[in-house]
Amino acid sequence: MVRPLSDDDKQLLRDLLDASASLWNELNYDRRQQFFDGDSVWDTADYRKKYVDVLGSATAQQIIRKNKSAWRSFFAAHETGENTAPPGYWGNEDDGRELRTYIRNDQYTLETGKRSRVEIPVGHELKDEYGLGYYDRLRLEVCGTLKWDGEQGRLEIQYDETDDTFRAFQPVTVPDSRQDSPLASHEAALDVGANNLVACTTTTGQHYLYEGRDLFDRFRETTEEIARLQSKLREGRYSSQRIRRLYRTRTRRRDHAQDALVRDLMERLYPDGVATVYVGDLTGVLSTHWCAEVNAKTHQFWAFRAFIERLSHTAEEYGITVEVRSEANTTRTCPACGERDETERDGDVFRCPCGYEGHADLSASRTFLERQAGEPVRSMARPVRLTWDDHIWSELPHSPERANPNEERTNRSTGDGKLASVGTV
Repeated sequence: MVRPLSDDDKQLLRDLLDASASLWNELNYDRRQQFFDGDSVWDTADYRKKYVDVLGSATAQQIIRKNKSAWRSFFAAHETGENTAPPGYWGNEDDGRELRTYIRNDQYTLETGKRSRVEIPVGHELKDEYGLGYYDRLRLEVCGTLKWDGEQGRLEIQYDETDDTFRAFQPVTVPDSRQDSPLASHEAALDVGANNLVACTTTTGQHYLYEGRDLFDRFRETTEEIARLQSKLREGRYSSQRIRRLYRTRTRRRDHAQDALVRDLMERLYPDGVATVYVGDLTGVLSTHWCAEVNAKTHQFWAFRAFIERLSHTAEEYGITVEVRSEANTTRTCPACGERDETERDGDVFRCPCGYEGHADLSASRTFLERQAGEPVRSMARPVRLTWDDHIWSELPHSPERANPNEERTNRSTGDGKLASVGTV
């Protein structure tokens, strides 16, 4: 987290992030129109020149490069037949822009110590407006302790409106020697869902379970409040300032939890020597609809593609590779005997006629991992269960009734036998 040193600095930083979002949106609108018209998306106006006075040349160029990278990823997925949408906008003027920016790695300075700080460049128009000198840069306080040393990468700064805080993300290149070490030869597999956001199993025998029911309950409560307010709008109106605020709050609360989850998971996998993380390809899953609640979980709450992007970018900072693989039938295959047709799932509990009984999502992640690693995985430790408190993911204490991961828990299915986890489709 970074913190401006004064109210003027805070407003300056907001203006810088807002101008970055405006540049992204203008450029992206131009490219989307060209794409839908069947024209080349690469022939655009000179947006660097338009925004250089506010953002500075290097920052404006970083936003443009980031947008170009997003479009290249879109075309690459499109060529493989994946049904993906073109890159979207960073919010809009009516609902509020998503305030963020990217600073080139050689354009900011980071000093750590008793008073850690980072200095970033701004355009001369903002300098003039806020009284900065020609050679001055915006100085921000850095809160927290940096975990990694190495060559610094591009700095990303985001504004979290829900918490009224600025968050900074700095990729650091770790030494290549780690990837050549036997200590970095392990693998992990993730079963993703909404009841349990992530169930992770590693070849070291570790298990991590990130519970998501409370998060989804809050997401659903906000959705219901939005629907209630929409029902009270006069005819011809479809939104209001309060409704737009609730949409923003709902999305940012979810994104904050998922960002923190990915960071927490990587910080656990890195010391374990995990070099590769496998995550299931849910492309087919996301086109399947069971009921309104499951649809809300899979499409609105989970935001799977955005999660994969977060996971990949964060894993890259730790020198960990993310690979998306098919996880077909892993949720109904017994990890003990391989039975598939006679197994059953009751909420979080997975049972097989062979006598195996375990946590359904952890069993699925174990089966998925064994399939990718090509060898059996033994459970070496009690699962680490984590819950979200709006700030961090905290480990749940092991109570007697939860000490055994095979013990049955409350049936959390969505009714009519339909299970809420995305991975169970």
